[in-house]
Amino acid sequence: MNRICRLPLDYKMLQFLKYCIVGALNTVVCLGVIFVCKSLLGVNPYLSNILGYGAGLINSFLWNKQWVFKTRGGYSREAVRFLVGFAVCYLLQLAVVFVLNSSPFGRFEVDIFGFVLSGYGIATLLGNVVYTLANYVYNRLVTFR
Repeated sequence: MNRICRLPLDYKMLQFLKYCIVGALNTVVCLGVIFVCKSLLGVNPYLSNILGYGAGLINSFLWNKQWVFKTRGGYSREAVRFLVGFAVCYLLQLAVVFVLNSSPFGRFEVDIFGFVLSGYGIATLLGNVVYTLANYVYNRLVTFR
């Protein structure tokens, strides 16, 4: 009985771990495309950024659909839901960063062995945690259900 009760939690933990692995891979793809476009091909930095994030989004969608959530639904319907989830969670992340950075917390700054840790940097990290959790929940419950 105990093993049966633990299976869903173990499955969800494994699924979230896979989601985080895909997120790390997305970062590599995004930064790699930006680097190749900007530094090797001489593409405008803003266009390089757009191309990098576009490649990361496509990579994320495909890996999440086929490996993390393993759905067999239609690509177009899930892709639209995925993009909506990205937009909503990105705006949520941006709101967290804005609120924290607009507070006295945003003026926080400490130098740790020559590495400056700022309130904005911490706010950005916290915003990314919020984004990751919210986007995982959204994709699990809405996009890839």
